[in-house]
Formats: sequence, structure tokens, C-alpha cells
Amino acid sequence: MDTLTLLAAGAFASAASLPKLKQRLELSKAKHPSLRGHARMSRQFAKWIPFWEYDEERFFNSDGAPPEVVARRQDGFRKLEALYRERFPKTARFTAEAAEGISDLQFTGTYRVPFQYSRYVRERLRGGAFVSESSGVFVKDLDGNQLIDLTGAYGVNVFGYDFYKECVDQGIRQTHDLGPVLGPYHPLVAENVSRLKGISGMDEVSFHMSGTEAVMQAVRLARYHSGRQKLVRFCGAYHGWWDDVQPGVGNPHPVKDTYTLKDMAPDTLRVLRTRRDIACVLVNPLQALHPNMNAPGDSMLINSERWAHFDKQAYTEWLQELREVCSERGIALILDEVFLGFRLALGGAQEFFGVQADLVTYGKTLGGGLPVGAVCGKQRWMKRFREDRPADICFARGTFNSHPYVMGAMNAFLRRLETPEFREVYDGLEELWNVRIRRLNDRLRSGGLPVDVVNMLSVCTLRYLRPSRYNWMLQYYLRAQGVALSWVGTGRLIFSHNFTETEFDEVLERLVAAARLMEQDGWWESSQLDNKAIKRRVLREMLSARFLPASR
Repeated sequence: MDTLTLLAAGAFASAASLPKLKQRLELSKAKHPSLRGHARMSRQFAKWIPFWEYDEERFFNSDGAPPEVVARRQDGFRKLEALYRERFPKTARFTAEAAEGISDLQFTGTYRVPFQYSRYVRERLRGGAFVSESSGVFVKDLDGNQLIDLTGAYGVNVFGYDFYKECVDQGIRQTHDLGPVLGPYHPLVAENVSRLKGISGMDEVSFHMSGTEAVMQAVRLARYHSGRQKLVRFCGAYHGWWDDVQPGVGNPHPVKDTYTLKDMAPDTLRVLRTRRDIACVLVNPLQALHPNMNAPGDSMLINSERWAHFDKQAYTEWLQELREVCSERGIALILDEVFLGFRLALGGAQEFFGVQADLVTYGKTLGGGLPVGAVCGKQRWMKRFREDRPADICFARGTFNSHPYVMGAMNAFLRRLETPEFREVYDGLEELWNVRIRRLNDRLRSGGLPVDVVNMLSVCTLRYLRPSRYNWMLQYYLRAQGVALSWVGTGRLIFSHNFTETEFDEVLERLVAAARLMEQDGWWESSQLDNKAIKRRVLREMLSARFLPASR
């Protein structure tokens, strides 16, 4: 082959590769610049971070605070430790014994606070993870303490625990004669499907045993009908723990078919418009509270840069743009309402934001208090087989799908939603919670306390307004004030809609009291470090622990 021919072939190959290079650059630009947007890098970075922890002296002075402040912290911590020993002995002892055989408890107990402080806290502030009763907005621990519940049961508790107890009892009564017969359907299934079709605006329904399973099936159907493999999720969003939707830290398996892109970004829309390999776009509407950020948890509070802001209009416009692009490109728009379903409106996030999805997933609260997952979708996306190709199917079944007791509790839940009593719950709901949170923030502000609350209706996150390495301590002061939080601490406060004004005011008083005690004990005072300086200090510690092991 002569030189001219070789040059021509090279030029042709280069020209042919330009579109692919352009696509690759556009994809890179659409990814979030942080580690959250780069799954492979985040996993490598997580493996690189060494372990180190603080001894007692360093625990109280990790920010270089003056001796007077350190002394106040030590005194405050000792008082808190004594209170925990007195108030939670049985619950703490039971939890410690149970944790020896429960892997989840070992994990959540370790990651309630930044790992450098974790062992010291775990050995001294033992509140426990077990409760024995619920009533109204309260749960009771094994020591008989009545705690105001802000855990929300991970999203299950929309209307109050008494409501769900009644749904479960009624559901079992309705299906008791059949019992746990699996395979055949209880007649209530047909009624549930009819009601869900009306609520979701969809054509067909399939049931599963969890929200994770429901999302898995929605993605599988999107791939089956589109003939494409790639899944788009947004930076920070949670869609369950299976591989394709958790490509970064927490999943040891490399994920090749998932694009993690920026939320609310024109670059992302450009990728969706130009690529031909995208089967679906997954949206968790909870991200409207903190776009492109992971679910907030106190274990990551190394400084005060936690950010949250809810702009309903901006997020609505974003969803509408997504809807338009997905329709143009034949991409399935999947709305994951496993966490938020039925909390924002009777028709969920679709109604709240005024956007119709192709597939919507539900879980948690839909089961009336029992485990469930559901996929509701348009007919073109839901069919499991092709009539002209009988061997080409999209299989998804589960032994416990449509369990009679679950279907009974779901039926009780859906029937109650149609009563005037519960339809009225949604009237003015957004304004009700906005007014409450404004009142709470006014009290915090008037008290000069460096914390505020950001909400999307009844789901809230605490922000910290003064640079500090100890914001995670507030969860322990709140427990001392009789407030129950989930293991992520102040990252997620979930109110049920049955809170009365009196009960909400009680939360307000307890939150203000906890924050005031925390300030008095010196946890929000330091040696004038700003957030950047705190991060630099942590980076130096990490490098020392990595390369000078004796410094650990």
C-alpha cells in the first residue's frame, strides 16, 4: 500500500472517529465534576482513604479550639454521657447484644458520625436502636422513654403509625380466609390495580416485594422495549441498592451501562438529545431538595458545607424539559416515587410537579404498612413478551408478589385515600409545612443559633451556618431531648402528616433546646477556622495517616 493510500486511510479513520469523540466529550461535560459524578474514581478514592481516629484529647480539640472551649466540650460531653447511661440503659444494652448478630446494626452504629470520632462516641453515647411501641407521633424505647418520631420509617409513615396499624389489621381480616396462598390472586388485587391506574394515570400495574425490585423491573422493561442498554441517573440520587443504580461507593462491582449525569443541567439534555443508546432516565424527585448531592447524613459532616434548597418552579421546569426530550428520543422517563409516593400529593410527584412519566415506581407507604413495590406504566412499556416473537420475553416474577396480606393492607390504604377525611389532608399541605418550617427557622434565628431547616413539605434537612467539625453532635442532644432520628441523624427529618400544631411546636421547642445546649457546650466554637480551612486540616490528617502510619 503506497503512502498516499495510507494517509487517506488515516484521514478517513480520524474523520470517522470525530463524532464518537464529540459524544464522549459531551458525556464527560454532562457528568458532575465532583467524585459523585465519576463512579470509578469515587470507588478508587474510597479505597485510598486510610483509617485514623482521635484519642480523647484530640477528640475535643480536632479544630484547634482554645483550652476554655475544650473544657466546656468535655464537661458537656460528660453530662450527656451520664444522661444516656441513666435514660437508655436497657435499650443500649439490648442493642449492643443484638448487634453481634445483625450486620445492619454494626454498619449504622459505626457510620452515624465521621469515622475519626466514631469509636469514642459509640462507647459512651449509647442510645440504642430498638423501640417497642408507637402511638400518634411517638415511639417508645425499651426503657419506656416516649420519643417524638422524626424517622418517618424511611418514608413509610406519611399519615401516622396508628393509620398503618389499622390498614394492616383490616387487610389481614379481609384476606384471612385465603391466608398466604401464593400464585393465585386474591380478588382485591384487581381492585388495587384499578385504583392505582386512576391515581398514577397509567395503563397497567405489576407488583413486587420492595421498591428496589420495582425500580429493577422498570429499568428492565425500558431496556426490553427500547432495545437499548444505557441507563441515566442523576448525581446523588438513590434508587435502591442494586448494581446499575449504585455505580459508585458501596458497590464493589464495576458498572458499565449507567451514566451518572448532572441534575438540572443543559449539558445533560444535550447528551439525551444526541445519543442513541439510552433506554431510560431515572428520576428520584427527592433530589429537588438537594440536586446533585447525596442523601445527607451526619457521617459526612466534616464541616458546615451541607447544602439544600428547594425551588419547586425550577425543578418543575426541569422535569418538563426532561419529559420533552425523552418523548422526542423514545427514552422511558421513570419517576421513582418509592420514598416520596403519596407524601406530596394524592397523585404523588407527577401531580405535584405536573409531569407525566412513562413508568412510575411506588413502595413503602403503598403497602399500608407492609413491604411492597409496584410499577405503574403505559401499555407500550409494560408488556412482558412479543406476540410475533414468542421466545423473546422480559421475565420478572417473585414468590411473594401480590401476597394476600399485603394486597389487603394496600386495599385498606387506597380506600382510605379516597375518603373526604384523607383528601382534605392534601388541601393546603404545602403551605402548612412551609409556614411551620418558617416558624421553626424564626425561632432558631431569634435565638442566634447557627442552624436552620430546609424542607420539601414534610421532609427536612438541617443546615449548619457556622463552620464547625462537630455539627454531628446535634443528633445526640436531640435524642437527649426526646427526639428519635434515623441513623443518618440530622440529614433527614421526616414528619408524618398527622402532626398537630401542638406536637409540631413541641418539636420546635426540643430542637431549639438541643441547639442551645450544644452551643453552650462549645461545639460551635473553634479557632476561627472556615470551611476550607477545616477541609485542608482533614486532608493533612488523611495524608499523614496514609504515608506516616505511626501518626494514626
